Amino acid sequence: MIHRWSIARRLFVAHLLFMVALTAIVGTATFVDARDHAYEEAGRRMAGIAVSVADTPFVLEAASAADPSALLQPYALDVMEDADADFITIMAPDRTRWTHPRDEELGRPYIGSIEDALNGEVFTEITAGTLGPSVRTIAPVKDADGTVRALVAAGVTVRTVDIALSGRLPALVAIGLALLAGGSVASWLLERYLQRVTRGWGPEQLAQLFAYYESVLHSVREGVILIDSRGKVVMYNDQAAELLGLTKRSSNGGTEGSAGSNGDSAAGGSQPAPSIAELPLAPSLKELFESGRTALDEIHLTGSRILVVNQGPAVGPGSAAGRQRAAVFGTVATIRDRTEIESLGSELETMRTLSDALRAQTHEHANRLHTIVSLMELGRAPEALDFATKDLELSQRLTDDLVSSIEEPVLGALIMGKAAEAHERGVELILNTGGSTAVTGLAVQDLVAILGNLLDNAIDAAAEAPAPRLVELTVGTTGSALVIAVEDSGAGIDPDAVEDVFRHGFSTKTPGPFGRGLGLALVRQAVQRLGGTMTITSPAGALFRVTLPVTEEEKP
Repeated sequence: MIHRWSIARRLFVAHLLFMVALTAIVGTATFVDARDHAYEEAGRRMAGIAVSVADTPFVLEAASAADPSALLQPYALDVMEDADADFITIMAPDRTRWTHPRDEELGRPYIGSIEDALNGEVFTEITAGTLGPSVRTIAPVKDADGTVRALVAAGVTVRTVDIALSGRLPALVAIGLALLAGGSVASWLLERYLQRVTRGWGPEQLAQLFAYYESVLHSVREGVILIDSRGKVVMYNDQAAELLGLTKRSSNGGTEGSAGSNGDSAAGGSQPAPSIAELPLAPSLKELFESGRTALDEIHLTGSRILVVNQGPAVGPGSAAGRQRAAVFGTVATIRDRTEIESLGSELETMRTLSDALRAQTHEHANRLHTIVSLMELGRAPEALDFATKDLELSQRLTDDLVSSIEEPVLGALIMGKAAEAHERGVELILNTGGSTAVTGLAVQDLVAILGNLLDNAIDAAAEAPAPRLVELTVGTTGSALVIAVEDSGAGIDPDAVEDVFRHGFSTKTPGPFGRGLGLALVRQAVQRLGGTMTITSPAGALFRVTLPVTEEEKP
């Protein structure tokens, strides 16, 4: 049954038992100490009475009389009443009692130790006598020569001391109850706090839940990163480390070669959690994580990846009645890799371009067939044959020129498609080649992404500009570098906005259903991935120049 108790209940019961035990121990120790002090106090008071009586000259004179009891008994009873003592016994050195609270005890031997008193010393003891256990002091009565002529014993019974001590018991009980009540209230408040913080979970359940969370965090294919309210990275899983280029965490809570922990120091790690500023993150990601704002499917570009980031607050439990707002411990961000999707999207865009080109060519081919058929129906067969021959020669010549100019067939197909698209939109695409157009050592997918996005932007800019609407594409090699230059007759780019052009989300065009501003950011990412450079100038329209290093083609 105890295994189903929450941490708060276990701590409450343990703390309550501790307070009960502590109150019992402290109360017992206080009672024993008070009793000992009461006995000591009674001993000091009896010592004062015994010494005072022993120093009285009347006692020394009566000790030499023929009947000491007749003289000393009334005197001892008066002193007992005045000094609030239970008995004062004056005796001879041979223990014969001269005085006693009970007359029948006179003349009988004294019960107790007297050896130290016979040696001239005053001592106190607790012993049992005719009146029961008592605290008594024995003092010698000496003459001028120092000879012990009599002994005086003054005492108070233990029952009298206990009655005096019992008067202090209510205060001791009140102190004990106050300690118990205070400890119980403190335990109850702590129990309520822990119940709210742990949500009523027991330690076994929390350990099991933590094991589940650890397994989930390390098995999911999404990156997860937790950041506290001070900008410290509390935790991130293996996928987040791979996507963000961070050091992976070991399963025991530490890092493998870097500062931090698989939680932070509060979660079991031995090293402090790193801050966002210490991690090698892209500037846009640092800004997002440090701001703590809510983000939904935001796209961020790193050196070689396209990441989709969602971020929200890490909210703790609130009160059951809703009187207290839930605490916000920081933010939780999830990260997905979209690089492969964007790569497939670029390839799909290339195929769509080719499809559009085929559609445009089919439309134009249908118009030409209609013209030829009409000429033949009009009985002008020679004119129809001449029209078809010239059209075939023109199309073949354009195709042969493009194929002979561009050595990479994929790029050639892309340019053919873009040329057809440009022609359909009333834009003339001019192709210039210089030197070899081999792309040895370069990924064709990256080249398609670079050239396709540049031509799309150039065609869009030229289509919105007044006539003549031109796009000039120059492809060629200079030394060991492939140079791609795309210039349009559009409005151009403000020199102050050149750096903003490469930022994700920046665009001069009307946003589409899926947003704008990703194409040039992907171009720059691909250029950096291939180790090239990219510049933007605006001589008339906009001129984009990309330089990519190529390797020499091996000869057979």
